[in-house]
Amino acid sequence: MDHLTRLENKSIHILREAYSEFKSLCMLWSVGKDSTVMLWLARKSFFGHVPIPLVHIDTSFKIAEMIAYRDRLALKWRLDMIYGQNFKALQEKQTFPDGNCTRLQCCKLLKTEALINTLSGNWPRYRLNHDTGKYELDHNREPYSGVIVGVRSDEEGTRSKERYFSPRGKKSNWDLADQPPEFWNQYKTDFSPGTHVRIHPLLDWTELDIWEYISREKIPTVSLYYNQGEGTRYRSLGCAPCTRPVESTAKNVAEIVEELKTGQFSKIAERSGREQDKEDGGGLETLRVDGYM
Repeated sequence: MDHLTRLENKSIHILREAYSEFKSLCMLWSVGKDSTVMLWLARKSFFGHVPIPLVHIDTSFKIAEMIAYRDRLALKWRLDMIYGQNFKALQEKQTFPDGNCTRLQCCKLLKTEALINTLSGNWPRYRLNHDTGKYELDHNREPYSGVIVGVRSDEEGTRSKERYFSPRGKKSNWDLADQPPEFWNQYKTDFSPGTHVRIHPLLDWTELDIWEYISREKIPTVSLYYNQGEGTRYRSLGCAPCTRPVESTAKNVAEIVEELKTGQFSKIAERSGREQDKEDGGGLETLRVDGYM
């Protein structure tokens, strides 16, 4: 069994364990490469069908192609697609692009608060109607007790402190010092009723693993990851005002893999183009402790 197959098998096992242990379960889909690989693994786990709602937090500042890709794939793969937003902050223009708060404050409002209140059912959710291709108000406001997230431990410092099954507080806050031990690939799945748990099937994967798996499985990804002739591409995707492309000539998956193995990005942090990370001292701990992905 090769390295990618071992990773795949473990991720599928975690996904199936989560599905069997949590009554109210969802999967976060940011539309980036990692969560798209996780979605692909979910399709493999359940024989082509994804029996878990996909939740996307739409800040309204995502690059347009990301939203078009989301909806195109959701319709093609018959995904139970849901999105949530912080409508109040957007209406009152309490955002960084509007000049009324810092990047970190904007992330907290449009991502963290929107995520917490969408998962809890406190704020409206919108579900894709596959007959019309439009999003409609979702009348199901049941909280999600289990949330599958595509984070990797190598992506940035605080994510290396995660567990496969990581309990959160009542307000989705994360106590780094109070996490269950996971020795010898054993993990805790029996939590007290009402506990909010984040589940991380990709925790052991690296950026290189992700791209090699995308190559092997021929997984469709957003074209923003590839050089379109201007000598730049996105390495990590987020909101347009806070995500910068990197200089790269990689036009396809094979060239990205080569870049990561021996090229300019072999020793450069993946999220180096994310401006909010720099504002948070080079990491995401402030945001993640409060409930961010």
